[in-house]
Amino acid sequence: MMSAAQKYDVFQAIADPSRRKMLKLLANQELPVTMISHHFPMSRTAVSKHLNILLESNLVSVEKVGREKRYKLQPDALLELKHWLSFYEQFWDNKLSMLKHLVENEETDELKVIDSKRTNE
Repeated sequence: MMSAAQKYDVFQAIADPSRRKMLKLLANQELPVTMISHHFPMSRTAVSKHLNILLESNLVSVEKVGREKRYKLQPDALLELKHWLSFYEQFWDNKLSMLKHLVENEETDELKVIDSKRTNE
């Protein structure tokens, strides 16, 4: 859910593959925009725009250290994604259980056919 200060929600922010990659980079350490921009085939200005979207969705924070701004991942903002995905996890668990049941029954049926062929020979 977006707070009053947010311009973008978490889902909008992670919709772009470049921003997802930026989050991965920031998961290991805080970095200035110049270091982040080395990992992307785009201008530093474009990287800054992406970082601003991440900042406005509360996925990253920024701290000024000397003359540079250092961006840092704010993992608590990802909890919204986790909660949303956990609701749908139950459907996958159900589908996987059904698939397992089908495969196990199919294997049992195949073994019965093989056994009956051996018996008839």
